[in-house]
Amino acid sequence: MAGNGLGRGLAAFGAMAALLIAVGYAQSWSVSLAMLNLCLISAIMALGLNIQWGYAGLFNAGVMGFVALGGLAAVLVSEPFRPEAWRAGGAGLGAAAASALAAAALIAALRRRMRPGPARGTMTAILAMGGYALARHFFDPAVEAIEAIDPSSAGNIGGLGLPIILSWPVGGLFAAAAAWLVGKIALGLRSDYLAIATLGISEIIIAIIKNEDWLARGVKNVSGLSRPVPYELELQQSAWFVAKAQSWGLDPAEASGLAVKAMYAGLFAAVLLAILWLAERALRSPWGRMMRAIRDNEHAAAAMGKDVTARHLQVFVLGSAVIGMAGAMLTTLDGQFTPGTYNPLRYTFLIWVMVIVGGSGNNWGAVLGGFLIWFVWVQAEPAGLMLAETVGALLPEGSPLAQALSEGAPHMRMIFMGLILLLVLRFAPRGILPEKIRR
Repeated sequence: MAGNGLGRGLAAFGAMAALLIAVGYAQSWSVSLAMLNLCLISAIMALGLNIQWGYAGLFNAGVMGFVALGGLAAVLVSEPFRPEAWRAGGAGLGAAAASALAAAALIAALRRRMRPGPARGTMTAILAMGGYALARHFFDPAVEAIEAIDPSSAGNIGGLGLPIILSWPVGGLFAAAAAWLVGKIALGLRSDYLAIATLGISEIIIAIIKNEDWLARGVKNVSGLSRPVPYELELQQSAWFVAKAQSWGLDPAEASGLAVKAMYAGLFAAVLLAILWLAERALRSPWGRMMRAIRDNEHAAAAMGKDVTARHLQVFVLGSAVIGMAGAMLTTLDGQFTPGTYNPLRYTFLIWVMVIVGGSGNNWGAVLGGFLIWFVWVQAEPAGLMLAETVGALLPEGSPLAQALSEGAPHMRMIFMGLILLLVLRFAPRGILPEKIRR
């Protein structure tokens, strides 16, 4: 941050801290801490996208697909193990997976040995359709058997029953694996086609999670996930905590909620700082200079002997892993997995605004953008209602304009987002904390 103007960075983060403190005084400290937690997670997502776009110029429009995979990891790691589900359908799922892998191996071997031509294409299609039919033969009965077991509260395979904090790196691994597969397919495309491809693949990932109830209950949601911090009731029943809260003049019930949110904030801040430290070291290393050279001029970098496609795949996987980890953290904070809330286009746009407003190519700028944009996103609707009430008080009773302002308050989020983006692009086109060009 020092290279991009230490004073400017400190002023920007100081102003952000002042806004959160102001919310604590004006609304409540519980609201302020809840916003802080979501700002921290948003900053991690923005960092992941900045690694892809700011370092290498890769236009990823499928951010929410990787976030959803992180959420899925939280379910599969922390949900209790359900032996009855595995007894009912585990063998079928294993046979289906083995059939699919065998078909893929046969296709790969066939395509290595046969010359390109119509015969190879025909045989590939036959093997693919045969493998698909065989996999479905085992898969469908297994899924029906699993979903028939206690469908009102379970109906899925469950998880490993491990602490949910372990799902954070697993979420990163899930997203990294998906990004590797996506990158192998789509990274050879032009930037606009890459954006379309990543958005489409994100929709596919979320559609699969929504519809495969045996995996994570689909749109029936998973609630009551375990926590990495104590429950409020546990703190309220603890004599030392009650005594400490009363010594500070706080109600134990209120204090327990604040303490839990503060613990979450500590965990999320530790992860954010660790990722930020690693990202800064990578950016200032020879690898980071190489990535920026590829971003600025792919053809010149290729002429110097750099494997552009391999480096793009590498940075795409790294950025997606960070986003997947943030997705697991978000599900941990919510305590539930709700695939129906993952809107790929809407929230991907929001993460992109964070990176653009904060400063593309600058890790500190991405963090600042994550804080600022999520703060505005949350506070825009209350601000719209306050504005509608203020203007309505000045207008005659029953004024159509006052009614229109009141009805339009929930839509102020998009107006504020557009206004912030326009102002930043006009007066600070490289972001609030722009990238420093090192020569």
